Amino acid sequence: MAADTTVVAKDRFITLGGLRTHYVEWGAEDRPTIVMLHGLRSYARTFEPLAERLGEGYRVLATDARGRGDSDWDPNGQYYTESYVADLELFTDRLGLDRFVLLGHSMGGSTTYVYAARHPERVVAAVVEDIGPGSSLTGEGAERIKREVANTPGDFPSREAARAYWRGIRPHITEDALDSRVRHTLAPDEEGRWRWKFDLAGIAAARLDPDPARQVDLWPYVEALRCPTLVVRGGESDFLPAATAAAMARRNPRVHTVEIPGAGHYVHDDAPDLFHHHLTRFLRSSEVPR
Repeated sequence: MAADTTVVAKDRFITLGGLRTHYVEWGAEDRPTIVMLHGLRSYARTFEPLAERLGEGYRVLATDARGRGDSDWDPNGQYYTESYVADLELFTDRLGLDRFVLLGHSMGGSTTYVYAARHPERVVAAVVEDIGPGSSLTGEGAERIKREVANTPGDFPSREAARAYWRGIRPHITEDALDSRVRHTLAPDEEGRWRWKFDLAGIAAARLDPDPARQVDLWPYVEALRCPTLVVRGGESDFLPAATAAAMARRNPRVHTVEIPGAGHYVHDDAPDLFHHHLTRFLRSSEVPR
């Protein structure tokens, strides 16, 4: 009988900056580590299919950012890049992560740029999914996300209604990824209505009416990167312009870009096989141990 090679996900909790934070771990502790950071309205287990494929060769850690999933909501509404970077600094210190790969999608990609630039001694390679300087501030994608956040319903009468909502704003999503998104971003209340598992009001306030002093220009961090960095753009994305991706590669030779046809902003959901292919090829070319 063949051995069972299923990589088991383990739920963990840690306190970061006074907030109880949930994270998920796949793979053995003695393997090279990849830390994965999700996007604005996402959750740790959005990376589960990818982590399961990587888990035989790597230790994968994915956090629920403050205000999302099973992590505490921030009573002060500090949903900004500097807060996420501070949380990651505490997380990596507490877990004793000295050398690791950092992967971030969208909001998590902003955190990745800043953390990797500030801690070149720790990040051996970085992967950023569909975000670059200016993506969150201007352009078609930024305006779309603002509209979606502003018009997000507070709850839904049924699971089916919630599923239809996500399908409506994520037309490229696979069925498996859609099921995961409904399962991990919503939960029924005592009356049977499905409510968000993230701090909609606090996150919306920071996104729609941000403190200008808390906004971050990513260009200095992109230029300061000292590790091999892969930027993955969805071919159908409206969030990371192809011109911005090309400019990052010109301004820092350590930045390499790839565009995945047919994928939107959530590349790991929309084209999981191609995302895995490009990621593992990058890790091999960057000589990340396995």
